[in-house]
Amino acid sequence: MGARGRSYRYVGPAELKAAVQPGDGGCRIGSAADFGSWIVEQSAAELAEPITFVVGMDGVLRLAPRQSEHVACAGGDMVLSAGEISFMREADQWTVSEVSNQSTGYCPDVSSWAEVARALDVVKLRRPSGFTHEVVFRRCPDCQEHNIVREDDFVCVFCGSGLPAAWNVDPTA
Repeated sequence: MGARGRSYRYVGPAELKAAVQPGDGGCRIGSAADFGSWIVEQSAAELAEPITFVVGMDGVLRLAPRQSEHVACAGGDMVLSAGEISFMREADQWTVSEVSNQSTGYCPDVSSWAEVARALDVVKLRRPSGFTHEVVFRRCPDCQEHNIVREDDFVCVFCGSGLPAAWNVDPTA
């Protein structure tokens, strides 16, 4: 855990990380002007779908089309958060309408919201007070499979073992 918060290493399929090429990575959104330039290039159809995002180790938001893998959006690097985000036009400004930590490649904890909030505040985007859809990820201590905990049922869907209350997806973290 650094000064900024926990960082997340990619824990998804190795072949997806191996496919990341130099120069891959989402569009870096470090200011309101960056966001303004990015958003005008998006079609209505693209904006109708959630956008893939990561918050890089530098605290900067990166955006990529929904079909993009989070590991590609991050350029293969570690992240402070990852998930999906949607924007809507409200009066004369863009706002965040929905945001989640849904990333099965990084499995970020819900506590990573603080990093997302910081990155959105730098860009001056109005945002919700937390993830609008929280995904709780856990690794089964018995079979080592990654699980999404639903309805507070901390039981591994693969082997039936109990899952820990605290985030544990990356055994090296």
